[in-house]
Amino acid sequence: MLRNPIHLRLEKLESWQHVTFMACLCERMYPNYWAFCQQTGFADAQLYRRILDLVWETLVVKDAKVNFDSQLEKLEDAIPAAEDYDVYGVHPAIDACVALSELLHSRLSGETLSHAIEVSETSITTVAILEMTQAGREMSDEELKENPAVEEEWDIQWEIFRLLAACEERDLELIKGLRSDLREAGISNIGINFQQ
Repeated sequence: MLRNPIHLRLEKLESWQHVTFMACLCERMYPNYWAFCQQTGFADAQLYRRILDLVWETLVVKDAKVNFDSQLEKLEDAIPAAEDYDVYGVHPAIDACVALSELLHSRLSGETLSHAIEVSETSITTVAILEMTQAGREMSDEELKENPAVEEEWDIQWEIFRLLAACEERDLELIKGLRSDLREAGISNIGINFQQ
């Protein structure tokens, strides 16, 4: 799928920056999961919200203790199966869960770079697949790179990356600011609007 120089640049960041980057992208994918749950009655979208909030908490609260194994188990039970649903929304919902699962795995393994790249690719894939679905055809990587929705997703990822890369050390205000900005915007990577 689409590669981007951001994946090489992520290597320069520290672990907390990778985790914050992933949490930001999951925050942007949450409305996709929420909308799917609203539409189908599949699960309580609040579960996703709570797990993601615990990750944010570990970024800003020193010594916050979270059992990530248990959170991963809860999440795995709340991932929809594509074959059970005839609605397009199941795919972005699954992608949102895959991204959050990568984030949890990074917390369990302590290895963050490969997971950060995976979350970045998952988010961009969600956008690319929607664009191809709407166009009713496959698109080449070249076409996708010039697609406005794909370009916008890369721009947002780069913006988050740049803010994080500018930090000398863990910046709690920046982390809190990113979380509240993305949450208040309430718009997913594919334009789904989250209403409280």
